[in-house]
Amino acid sequence: MSKQDTHFFNVFSMVIGLLMAIAIGIFALARIVASHTQDKQVLEETDYLRNVDQRVAPFAQVAVAGQDNTALAIKPEAGAAQAPAGAGAMPKTGTELFQQTCSACHGAGIAGAPKAGDKAAWGPRIAKGKDVLYQHALQGFTGTAGMMPPKGGRTDAPDDLVKQAVDHMVQMAQ
Repeated sequence: MSKQDTHFFNVFSMVIGLLMAIAIGIFALARIVASHTQDKQVLEETDYLRNVDQRVAPFAQVAVAGQDNTALAIKPEAGAAQAPAGAGAMPKTGTELFQQTCSACHGAGIAGAPKAGDKAAWGPRIAKGKDVLYQHALQGFTGTAGMMPPKGGRTDAPDDLVKQAVDHMVQMAQ
């Protein structure tokens, strides 16, 4: 190997080494800066954490007759919702229940739900009688066009209130 080749090899190795040292230094600096800011926003925003807890809470809870259902009782926890996810205060009338819960699907026709006020969609259902409508609303129903969860997912609603909401939707379709 000539003297020029040795010199080139030494200079080339030094440049590569310096570039690697600079890259490692930048990486270390980025990690130091990130460690001070990365989790700070999430840790300081309790409202954000409470909203996340509400969004990932179970949609509904099911009690099974003849079994111990004490685990289903809503336990007050710091920042935890006191009602099922998305549920507000218990409505007083069927119209309020419709506005609070039923309109989520029946307002836009989500999951095959007949739109509120659509006479063509509600006609065949109304023809089956209110008892069938009440049963599907209270116990849930899976048909060819979609599915209806029991009580529209608002399992804490009393049966009479759900029936009032059904009556409200039938009146809208007549």
